[in-house]
Amino acid sequence: MNTKSLFLVCFDIVSDKVRYRAVKVLLKYGTRVQKSVFECHLDDRQYLDLKKELERLIDHNQDSVRYYQLCKNCAPNVQISGLGIFTRDEELIII
Repeated sequence: MNTKSLFLVCFDIVSDKVRYRAVKVLLKYGTRVQKSVFECHLDDRQYLDLKKELERLIDHNQDSVRYYQLCKNCAPNVQISGLGIFTRDEELIII
């Protein structure tokens, strides 16, 4: 069994067309929690695949994508104000 970790993926993409494509990619891997923020429960292979797909899309001179891996002690402490729920993965083992 592949161990999964929780990643917070945030982006700032200038082009509407590229942004739309990036969202389509991210929806394959996680849940949209804000307009440019996704929570993704990924194993190592999925993380590398996601990163590779996004790297091919973005313009490295004007766009940015950030990947934050949450540690096993950090993830349960996520707090939300306003709308939204924290996504959970039943098989999630955060390392």
